[in-house]
Order: sequence, then structure tokens, then C-alpha cells
Amino acid sequence: MTVQQGNFLDARQVVQVKEGMTRAQVRFLLGTPMLPDAFDRDRWDYLYYLKVGRLQKAEEQRLTIYFTDDKVSRIENVGAPTEVPATEPAATEPAATEPSTSATPAAATP
Repeated sequence: MTVQQGNFLDARQVVQVKEGMTRAQVRFLLGTPMLPDAFDRDRWDYLYYLKVGRLQKAEEQRLTIYFTDDKVSRIENVGAPTEVPATEPAATEPAATEPSTSATPAAATP
């Protein structure tokens, strides 16, 4: 049985969070934190837990964002992905072909 809980964090999102960002910018990138801290409104915890089967070790990730004056002042990352996978090669455009000279039918010679 698979158990998945929390905020799934993609590396592309995690690497974009920088010190100095506003709360709105962080919420736009990562979504609403799963565990808003009732005792410290300047701390947001993004937790993710994935357990596949009984025998495999659970995957746990924690990204904690600290705010000072409503701007990111510190980021703690425990297990959240930061390696962005290589992008897939862009679709190549078809090779340019020379214009065909047979666009108009050749006149028949008598």
C-alpha cells in the first residue's frame, strides 16, 4: 500500500525560492504550506512523506522557510530535491529546403 502525504515539491520550484522573496511569491511557487506554525507565523514548513509498500524506507522531505519583515530570511532544506533534471531536447525544426523550381509546370516543347 502506498501512503503519500504533504506538499510534493518539484526541484524546479525549490531552486527558485530565494532570500528576499515575499510570502506571496513563495506561496505562488510552492503553494500553501501543509503545516502553518501556530506559534510562529514567520515559519512555513513544507513536508512530504511517501511510503511505498511495507519493506521500502519512507521518503521524507522538509523545506522550512523563515520570514523576517514578510520576506524570506532563511531556507532550511532536508531532503527536498534541488537537482533540476536536464531539459528534453527541443523539437528541431525541419531542415530548410531550397525552393522547388518545379512550382510551375514546365512548358512542353514542340
